[in-house]
Amino acid sequence: MTPSWRTAWRPPWRRRPRGEGAAPGRPLYAVGDVHGCLPELRAMLALIDADLDGRDGDGQGGDGPLLVVLGDMIDRGLESAGVLAHLRDLESGLPGNVACLMGNHERMMLDFLDDPERGARWLRAGGRATLGSFGLDPAAPADTPAARAGLARGLRAALPAGTEAWLRGLALARQVGGVLCVHAAALPDRAPGDQPERVLLWGDPSATRRPRRDGLQVVHGHTIVARPERVGDRIAIDTGCWRTGRLSAAAIAPDGALRFLSTPGWGAG
Repeated sequence: MTPSWRTAWRPPWRRRPRGEGAAPGRPLYAVGDVHGCLPELRAMLALIDADLDGRDGDGQGGDGPLLVVLGDMIDRGLESAGVLAHLRDLESGLPGNVACLMGNHERMMLDFLDDPERGARWLRAGGRATLGSFGLDPAAPADTPAARAGLARGLRAALPAGTEAWLRGLALARQVGGVLCVHAAALPDRAPGDQPERVLLWGDPSATRRPRRDGLQVVHGHTIVARPERVGDRIAIDTGCWRTGRLSAAAIAPDGALRFLSTPGWGAG
């Protein structure tokens, strides 16, 4: 039977020769920026299920596979509400095997809820699509402080119970053995626990200029690439799903061997 992300984990994994990347010690699937694209998210989970089902032998590690969603679950696409509900349900049902990270778009939405004036840039960065997914008018005026405050109140009221608290509790990073999962970037000269929030959420040019000295491999989204790629000790997997239809993931075996999975998308070759 094909393993399901909604049921108990019993996934096989064939042992493979060690890849050049760091080893997570358990099967790891890191999924790039979903941005409100629910059909593509469902397609990716099906790809992951099929990938697991197609492997034989052991080597899955004592904790089983881990799915990490690298943030930016919301905005730009049309079904942010559905994406959040789906991923929150998966994480609550399989807390040891599913982890969602915070991206800069989740941070912007929370800033808007906290202070509609300070966080108003969220509306210009795809937030209106998220409003629409929660049943609010995506074209509602926001040209006065009162209008922006009204939108924030409406969004807070429309969020299902517990959703805001769940978003506020999202981790900024997840280390899995020798692999560090983040949304945007990690400074190479600082330890995983000593990274500025600004860099983890928004990136930093210096993160690409020097290799890490601690042997970690960093998997990130945020910066759109034409195809998922590994460059040195970085793996970039944001393939701009909201505009290409192509959602990508890094599938990393316990020993570090790397493969990429992608939904077909409009720009796929």
